[in-house]
Amino acid sequence: MYKLGVDLGGTKTEAILLDDHFDVLERKRIKTPHDNYDEIINSISSLVLEITQNVSDFSLGVCTPGAISKQTGLIKNSNTQCLIGKPFKEDLEKKLEKKILIENDANCFAMAESKLGSAKDFDLVFGVILGTGVGGGIIINEKLHSGRTNIAGEWGHHTLHRNGNPCYCGKTGCVETYISGPALEKRWLELTGKSQNLSEIISNLDGEFGVKWKNEFIENFGYGIANVIDILDPDVIVLGGGLSNIDFLYSEGKNSVYEKVFSDLVQTPILKNKLGDSAGVFGAALLN
Repeated sequence: MYKLGVDLGGTKTEAILLDDHFDVLERKRIKTPHDNYDEIINSISSLVLEITQNVSDFSLGVCTPGAISKQTGLIKNSNTQCLIGKPFKEDLEKKLEKKILIENDANCFAMAESKLGSAKDFDLVFGVILGTGVGGGIIINEKLHSGRTNIAGEWGHHTLHRNGNPCYCGKTGCVETYISGPALEKRWLELTGKSQNLSEIISNLDGEFGVKWKNEFIENFGYGIANVIDILDPDVIVLGGGLSNIDFLYSEGKNSVYEKVFSDLVQTPILKNKLGDSAGVFGAALLN
């Protein structure tokens, strides 16, 4: 059976069709409709029909921001806000007249990297998304571990600093409010008065404020990942998202993690992803 994956992103929607050997047969990207639920449903449906016009037997997985509530069946915790509270899976199945599997972007990332990427051949994989938000996915023996209420891996909303930065989730001090891209850019603005993007910040870390910013980032990254290792003790951690391209996370960042883990022996590899921004769509296809 062929495997079709769809990755619903904030700016682009991508579909990929794989054969039994995971070779790519068809692939296409389109622009994601801006904050319009009905248009998103229609655009995904059209994309699926186009890419499978010569295929009759295929499974379908969808990577989406947010998760499906096991209590209501509706989308929750999505940064594509028009999806929140909507029966996305049900509506898309009705539109396509086909059963589908849906998982969030971090879970799909972890699945793809465990089967085709940096974490291949590891039994217990923790896939990390560091970008606009902070998320994670857990793969155990090539199977996704979603948890009892579909929140397994959500380390981005662990409390890092009590009474710390406010988070959109309603709590304060969440990991995401310290080491996501927007949080790091905000901290740079606080320190320097300059509004710059991450790539500009990373190239300007020699001065006093640069050293302070970097040290805070490494310290918060260290505590956040060390907490995950203490709880899960994974065989490997794979970093994804835009911040995964920051080289010092694999040297000074890793050392910061290792210093904070509750063990006299720390061997957990912290690896860069291999699939880049294609991990989501591959992971969606591999859900079935």
